[in-house]
Amino acid sequence: MLLPATQGVAPAVNRVPNVTADFWLIKLMAVTMGETAADYLAVNLGLGLTATSLIMTGILIVALILQFAQKRYVPWAYWLAVVLISVVGTLITDNLVDNFGVRLETTTIAFSVALAATFALWYASERTLSIHTIFTTKREIFYWLAILLTFSLGTAAGDLVAETFDMGYLTTGLMFGGVIALIALAYYGFKLNGILAFWLAYILTRPLGASFGDLLSQPPEYGGLGFGTTFTSLIFLGCIIALVVYMTLKRASDEADAILLETE
Repeated sequence: MLLPATQGVAPAVNRVPNVTADFWLIKLMAVTMGETAADYLAVNLGLGLTATSLIMTGILIVALILQFAQKRYVPWAYWLAVVLISVVGTLITDNLVDNFGVRLETTTIAFSVALAATFALWYASERTLSIHTIFTTKREIFYWLAILLTFSLGTAAGDLVAETFDMGYLTTGLMFGGVIALIALAYYGFKLNGILAFWLAYILTRPLGASFGDLLSQPPEYGGLGFGTTFTSLIFLGCIIALVVYMTLKRASDEADAILLETE
């Protein structure tokens, strides 16, 4: 007896998480920590931008290898990659500005163009930008490249508004938070395309988190509250670990419930 072609083939599994409230909460914490951790490693530990960038890029590559090896969404592997890519994305912008003298206006425009080009190539290849269908290695490569560029772009845009335009960290954070609220209103109230709304919000959470990270960590003479990069980074790291543990336990519970239902 011939079996249908699809019988016995495991269904494709999405390799990235669903977009939920805890997704946005941990993402915001990850981008905030990315800003403060990059400053801590480069300044407080005295490693400098170049050495910090090389070390963190190497660690990120290892984390991405682990993430790609999963072939499914595994909370610890995914969020480890997000936290590290947040740090590296920050360092890329900081290197361009501080080591190579590239203006923040230029980096903001350049990363915007690079991100738009990534989305264009992704759509041309896969005919979708949905984060609900990251089933293949090619799509996951596009996904992580887009994520990296959103972090670098968000860092440049946030620093441009807070420092070059001299709006301060709190005002900058509130401004980007307000724009995200408008995107949410457009999505829920006026049926803005879900994929467009997601990526716009994802980009803007970077400068939102970075602004509040700088607000907490920078000394008062620079417009911050003076908690320092060490304390701020550890607080957010602890929150991230707690949320990842929660997500892991919840996922295991949901999978167990699903198996139980199938056997009934």
